[in-house]
Amino acid sequence: MNESRGSSTLRAETSAAVDHAVRCAQRAWRSPGVSVGIVRDGALVHSVHVGSARLDPTVPADDDTHFLMGSVTKTFTGLVVMMLRDEGRLDLDDPLDRHLPGIAHGRLTIRGLLAHLSGLQREPVGNIWDSVQGPDVEQLMADLPAAETVLEQGELFHYSNLAYILLAQLVERITGQPWEQVVTERVCRPLGMSRTSLTPRSDRMLGYAVHPFAGTAAEEPLFDLRATAPLGGLWSTIADLARYSTVLTDPDQPLLRPETLDQMCRPLVMIDQKSWTAGYGLSWGMVRRGERVYVGHAGSMPGYRTGLRASRADRLAVVAVANTTAGAAPIVLAADLLDLILQAEPTRPAAWVPERGVGIAPQITQVLGVWWSEGQALVFQVRDGQLWCTVPGEPEFAETCFALDGPDGFRAVHGREGGERLELHRDDSGQVTRMSFATYAVTRQPASFRDLAGS
Repeated sequence: MNESRGSSTLRAETSAAVDHAVRCAQRAWRSPGVSVGIVRDGALVHSVHVGSARLDPTVPADDDTHFLMGSVTKTFTGLVVMMLRDEGRLDLDDPLDRHLPGIAHGRLTIRGLLAHLSGLQREPVGNIWDSVQGPDVEQLMADLPAAETVLEQGELFHYSNLAYILLAQLVERITGQPWEQVVTERVCRPLGMSRTSLTPRSDRMLGYAVHPFAGTAAEEPLFDLRATAPLGGLWSTIADLARYSTVLTDPDQPLLRPETLDQMCRPLVMIDQKSWTAGYGLSWGMVRRGERVYVGHAGSMPGYRTGLRASRADRLAVVAVANTTAGAAPIVLAADLLDLILQAEPTRPAAWVPERGVGIAPQITQVLGVWWSEGQALVFQVRDGQLWCTVPGEPEFAETCFALDGPDGFRAVHGREGGERLELHRDDSGQVTRMSFATYAVTRQPASFRDLAGS
């Protein structure tokens, strides 16, 4: 009998608990409306819409109601940049002026801009949040020399909308196409996101400012972003962002190589310098909840707050949006709902099946079992046809997965000492009698450094 790891639906009691949590959030935030979508195993398995997408008269939201996603937009740019990197059209350590000659702040690297490690000031020059109008490209570039680098590159996490505006200019220069067209063709269209663009619909969810004392709601103006649109200007829907979340949770998604997405989701910097519970990678943020790490991004624009969080290992994601300027925290709600669902319906581990001996490389079979290095036991075993090394008593991150690297060695491709070589040393009969990993001796029997030096 075939078994699936997850469920294509939520149980009724879990759905009811999700609905209750969303209703409590909408009331606590005093947001006119809150919408949430739950995505499991690549499908939108549950959605809930509380309150109103529009007031006077009230109109409820549904899965196809347009809203402004805010800074979740940045992850679309990040995906496109990594696609161009995989195509060999840029390197993450390229300075910006390698592709945009003569640009101000051209020494800043693509990697630093993606990870909010460039030190560049947060916003473009000018008070765009007062006027809710962004500059055109000519004005943006004319003002750019006046922008400050407020920190040294690589020093600390410093969120910068301006960094992602410049990354969009990079994308346009390399591809020769407008940023929105590139995002549409490379991200939205392959994922079936037909309702995601820079153009709001006439029946969109309206954004509101709610008075903190009177409780009245006033409609916020639309931001004319122009050249600054890549900082947070994409409009989408719960249904479309549910499709987008599969980039994080579906290993068979068509956009990126799995190792590229893994690279994007590794923290390059800690946002929280004290407790180390929040980090940022290459356009994706991550937060630790107990033993779990969730990946995603928050978004905020006048009248809108958005959150996307995913547990990649569980193929589970939550999209949440509120149509209010302040007080709402959809990114926190998304993580809370991940906790709730995984507590109520934990992902079932895949059933173990015996390894197929046929096809296992002889180099693997020759090194299986217990070896020793620096007085520590190392256990070499086969998992899913690959060679793994575990260290008894050590945490999971001490494990190493190896790939064949020639007739007499392996290369660590995951885990401890990644990238290092495991070399096989044979006797005259061809038997593996000793190994070395990252130059450290690995022997069949425990051996001290004194023993090794005297041998």
